[in-house]
Amino acid sequence: MAAAEGMLDEVYQPPPQHRQDKNNYVVGQIAHLKIVVVCLPSGVMGTTSATMVAGHMLQTFNALEYFLLVGIGGGLPSENSDLRLGDVVISQQVIQYDYGKAVPGGHLVRTGSLNQPPTVLLNAVSRLESQETTGSSALVRSILGHLARIEAKYPDSEYNWSYPGVENDQLFNSDYDHQGNNFTCVGCDPAQLRLRPPRRSNRPKFHYGMIASANRVMRDGAARERLRKDTNALCVEMEAAGLMNNFPCLVIRGICDYADSHKNKDWQLYAAAIAAAYAKELLSIMPKHI
Repeated sequence: MAAAEGMLDEVYQPPPQHRQDKNNYVVGQIAHLKIVVVCLPSGVMGTTSATMVAGHMLQTFNALEYFLLVGIGGGLPSENSDLRLGDVVISQQVIQYDYGKAVPGGHLVRTGSLNQPPTVLLNAVSRLESQETTGSSALVRSILGHLARIEAKYPDSEYNWSYPGVENDQLFNSDYDHQGNNFTCVGCDPAQLRLRPPRRSNRPKFHYGMIASANRVMRDGAARERLRKDTNALCVEMEAAGLMNNFPCLVIRGICDYADSHKNKDWQLYAAAIAAAYAKELLSIMPKHI
């Protein structure tokens, strides 16, 4: 929520709320759009919580046109995607991977489907994606500029919004578990690191595709690999499935870990800020209504 508030061009006094609305809002503006920012209750994650928060929003702000679900997620890297920490995944589709029917052999067959993001948001995503296709670096420059402004906006913060460093982006083999009781991987075997070609720069990349959502924290490399191979998902998170069928929603997730036992919080602030900066760029190119 701090990252999203930091992206607002202006901040307004919130209006009076509906009596049944339990949320706490930040209200402002990005470009020509009025923006309402809210986060889940402290310590209450999951699809049900997301549905409740969005429903309460509509009680007070009944003219909302669309929702952006912005935050952090676990990356499901592969040779084809070259997903790294600090990258951003944008949903073209969302699946709920813990919903279905059990079949012999202990497998879960997913049933039903979730709505796609609204066309107006997907069209804006296509426009941003086309900037990368043409080789333009304008999108990355703008997003890094937004990140610099959020650091300047919170100069007295004890938290660090900056890029944590490529040396802290470690992807271990999926069948190798974290060693020791601390939050760092100083006790983990470096021979178990997956070798990846270095990037030419530390700038974030943007990935468009499937996001997997469920009411569970993914913290297992082997389970992550099974999910990736089964669904071709790029990211795993815990709220999107609660919104897609009832609210016009697009999901934007900054990758802060690899959804394995080596995960920690080192990348969370940077990943949240990069996701919020992408959301700001997206909103800035949304069409004005006549």
